[in-house]
Amino acid sequence: MKIIFLGGQGSGKSTQAKLISRRLKLPLIEMGQLLRNKARQKDQEASLVKEALKSGHLVKDEIVIRTLHERIKKNDCRLGFVLDGFPRNNAQFQGLPEGIDRIYYIKVSDKEAIKRLKIRKRSDDRKEALAKRLEIYHKETEPLLDGFRNRGILDEIDGERSIEVIHEDVLKKVEKIKKHKDD
Repeated sequence: MKIIFLGGQGSGKSTQAKLISRRLKLPLIEMGQLLRNKARQKDQEASLVKEALKSGHLVKDEIVIRTLHERIKKNDCRLGFVLDGFPRNNAQFQGLPEGIDRIYYIKVSDKEAIKRLKIRKRSDDRKEALAKRLEIYHKETEPLLDGFRNRGILDEIDGERSIEVIHEDVLKKVEKIKKHKDD
């Protein structure tokens, strides 16, 4: 299975992606982590990634798409993967891997997202960067939901519930898709 989790910063998409990845025994590909790892390298592309992350801007699409496609070519992804945080805009939507089975959109209000992000305290979670990422998310990522909806592969999940309740909701939906694929 090839599954994508989308949602704004602080939506809980990464938590749900981890839980489903473990449950299905599929590799978890976290675009944010892939890019943070890339930023630690010592080349020109890495410095571009580092600067974008620091400022709260999106990393150049061609770098993101290339990084993702390099990752999914690895042997552990041959049976599928759980992808967290891709695509974020129309250009990345065009670079979507083939055969995506389902998109789970974890929906939370900005107020709830900011409350959660203040708790997690990651180095790139400065107030200005958070606001910028949420603004970019609403402008560039949310419009992609219609494309997934039109393909019939989008499930919207209420993300303002407990982790356990959300996980049970997602798990039921995943099991239904998995059963359908196996038939």
